[in-house]
Amino acid sequence: MADRPPSGRRGPRRRSAQPPGQRQRRSDPARESAYLLLRAVAAQDAYANLELPRILRAAGLRGRDAAFATELAYGALRMQGLYDAVAARAADRPTSSIDPPVLDVLRLGIHQLLGMRVPDHAAVSATVALARQHVGQGAAGFVNAVLRRAGERDRDDWVALLTADEPDEVARLALEHSHPAWVVRALRASLLASTGSDEELAALLAAQNTPGALTLAARPGLVHDAELLTAGARPSPTARTAWTLAAGDPGDLAAVREGRAAVQDAGSQLIPLALVDAPLEGPDTRWLDLCAGPGGKAGLLASLALERGAELRANEVSPHRAELVRQSLRAAMDAGAWAEVTVGDGRDVGAEEPGRYDRVLVDAPCTGLGALRRRPEARWRRSPRDIPVLAPLQRALLDSALEATRPGGLVAYATCSPHLAETHLVVRDVLKARADQDAELVDVRPHLRDRAGRPLPAVGRPDEPWAQLWPHRHGTDGMFLALLRRR
Repeated sequence: MADRPPSGRRGPRRRSAQPPGQRQRRSDPARESAYLLLRAVAAQDAYANLELPRILRAAGLRGRDAAFATELAYGALRMQGLYDAVAARAADRPTSSIDPPVLDVLRLGIHQLLGMRVPDHAAVSATVALARQHVGQGAAGFVNAVLRRAGERDRDDWVALLTADEPDEVARLALEHSHPAWVVRALRASLLASTGSDEELAALLAAQNTPGALTLAARPGLVHDAELLTAGARPSPTARTAWTLAAGDPGDLAAVREGRAAVQDAGSQLIPLALVDAPLEGPDTRWLDLCAGPGGKAGLLASLALERGAELRANEVSPHRAELVRQSLRAAMDAGAWAEVTVGDGRDVGAEEPGRYDRVLVDAPCTGLGALRRRPEARWRRSPRDIPVLAPLQRALLDSALEATRPGGLVAYATCSPHLAETHLVVRDVLKARADQDAELVDVRPHLRDRAGRPLPAVGRPDEPWAQLWPHRHGTDGMFLALLRRR
């Protein structure tokens, strides 16, 4: 069942005449799967994108049922901030006083009422059955009462009611678009730095609540266009390796199963493409991915290295993630690419192998604020306290990458976050700290090219050499990229 447009009106409310006791006793497998995912995220700190496929397989859900469960679960997680405010007003009590399993049931019910094209009577009846089945009869009565009150207004009316007395614009936008207020402030600052204006803030927040297209990376030399076209994929205009799949399970494609293609956001694909396409004087045979896990960019780099006759070292500090990198590189290696996966701290590589590499990628660990549309629970897991922890690591990795690069070589510094403390400030601080002035920024924007070979528009301010991609502008995750050259 598809989302209705966020600003749409639902029309007349449709109610069930059945008393709760006469309604269905058990929920359906799709709603139960969504509930199990919310519980796993809340109680086990699970990652939704990793846990949901397992739950769907266990329930035997495919096609429309799997799509319904996915939209229900991801929508409830994504819009949790708004839905909790609705639940608190409808229940006349703070959500902190509601048992977490009951609150998860309410989030699922409210999403059906306010965010999906589910008739009210079906949303209430099925959600009450879910509560009865998993939480108990008493909770089912409470859920029934709260959902009936929640269903008295549509989404727009609830937003107007809940923000009516809020004078702060950031707080209003945070509630309406279901983002933590600190994230809204950070995104606003990043927009101001990147575009000179914050007029696009609401559009950005709305885009981060819209699931991104299912995008594949066609690894050069490993898969032919005809194979992807036959499988139902279509070329994306955003990057020369990017393809979109309108429907279906990407795991059904032989190219994906065999590692010749992979699920990867188009913005993520642009990072290694820009690094490899930037001109380089001198030898171009040794490449390094300093923080390679879980392996998406390394897999694309390996196929590009195969084309160029280069060697790739993919380094990852976590042994488990290093194994994922090996799996990602296997198809390119089977085709003849010279690549190795090493386990080690990227901060040490520069000292261990100074001046060894021609091209180096630093895909730094970050808050992931640029990928919130793909990771529905991430916005609620991060906090401002994460920034002081990550920033020193990001600086150390970039500094190590520069040390590992030969004079004349290139380093790409990328994050899946537009937060200024993880992007502009990291690059500036590292360059400032290198007193010997042996590194310089290179304008990366000419090397971010679409499928037709044209530079992507609106990726930054005219006076700055780095690039910031935006979901609402480019249809990609919010990737940041800076390119540096060793002198």
